[in-house]
This record gives sequence, structure tokens and C-alpha cells, in this order.
Amino acid sequence: MVSMAFSSVFSAPLLGLATVKMQMSSNSASMAFLDLSSRITSVGSSNSSFFRDGLPILSPNLFRFPLKARSFSTVNARTAAEKTVHDFTVKDIDGTDVSLGKFKGKALLIVNVASRCGLTSSNYTELSQIYEKYKAQGFEILAFPCNQFGGQEPGSNPEIKQFACTRYKAEFPIFDKVDVNGPNTAPVYQFLKSSAGGFLGDLVKWNFEKFLVDKNGKVVERYPPTTSPLQIEKDIQKLLAA
Repeated sequence: MVSMAFSSVFSAPLLGLATVKMQMSSNSASMAFLDLSSRITSVGSSNSSFFRDGLPILSPNLFRFPLKARSFSTVNARTAAEKTVHDFTVKDIDGTDVSLGKFKGKALLIVNVASRCGLTSSNYTELSQIYEKYKAQGFEILAFPCNQFGGQEPGSNPEIKQFACTRYKAEFPIFDKVDVNGPNTAPVYQFLKSSAGGFLGDLVKWNFEKFLVDKNGKVVERYPPTTSPLQIEKDIQKLLAA
């Protein structure tokens, strides 16, 4: 139940279907929100383009819906209590296996990145800024390229590496291109999503969604794509001080 009365219209084109519109009042907002989430997450089979390609069609209105990053106290971890990010091994951008256990004791910001997105320039610029500012204090950014959202990361791993490191001087680790939604979701993203659900359930919504992970490898915060890296700075400081 929402805490104050409001009325708004939310619309988002879904898979070429008719626009979904909801007129929400203070008495129906919560139920309408839950109904929309269930409809979205149930669209199509695991082989459909929705699950194969992420969310190929998104209205800008989607990110105008009242959406806030989840607070430290409200993250609902649904995975086994002993599981952490440090338990996973992934491939880096050069194809080398990397145990994420090497990041024990560090605060992590994990981001699915893309080279041709409208959010690319601002996010890469700010990610480089906060990495430079806090890396000596035990902060790491783990970037995972993903081509599921509008086909905006189509390049090869060498092309992605050259783009990020040359144009934006990215010095943080960049990993192998992965799926973050659908049947081929990378195991580390299965863990991240199950640890902190978002607006569309567990689905990653778009490029540059962010997960903040504490020094023990637990997800403590999840941010929508439109939350800029600099807006997360206070939360990063909080983790580093812990």
C-alpha cells in the first residue's frame, strides 16, 4: 500500500503488443504494480525473444516510473546464506578464468555495460571517475559486456576492450560478454538477481544496471540503469568504511 495518494499513468510497449496503461490510485497502486510485474515476467517461453534478447523494446516512460534503489535494510536475499559472489569463476575480456574470490575484502560495483547505448558515455565516464577515486581504498568495478538490450554491444571482446580502455581510459576489470537474462544467464548474474530483485522481478532491465556488493561478497544494493555511478558514491563510501 502506498503511503500517500497519487494518480499516474504508466505505459510501456511490450514486445510489439498494445501499450499497457494503468491508471493508479492510492488504493490500487500496489496491486496494479504487482499485476504488471507478473504479466511482464510471464510473457513468452524461455525460447522467446523476450528472454533471449533481454528487453528489446523499452519506453523511456519505464524509467520515469517511481523507482528507487533498494535500501540496505530491504534487500531480500533468496539464495543460500553461505553463497557469495566470491564463489564464482568467470572469464575476463581476454578469455582467462578469474576467480572472483580474489576480490574478497573489497567493495564491488558490478555493471552490465554496452558500447552503443545512450547511457554509455555518462556511465563509462563516471565509472572511471569513481574507480580512480576509490580503488586505493579497496573498491573495484567489475564490468560485464552484454548484447541483450537493443543489440548495443555487438563487438568482439577485443573491440569492446579497445573501446572502453581507449575512449574512456577504463582501468577497472572488464570481463567476457555474457547474458544477464534468459536461459543462458551467466551463473554470477543468476546469483546477483536472486539476491536482490528489481522492478521487473529478477530481470535486468537494460544496460548499466548496477549491483553493489560488500566486502563479504553479499549484494547489498541494486540500482536501475538511470542511476548514475556518482549517485552511488555515498553508498560506496559507506561500504568502504564498514
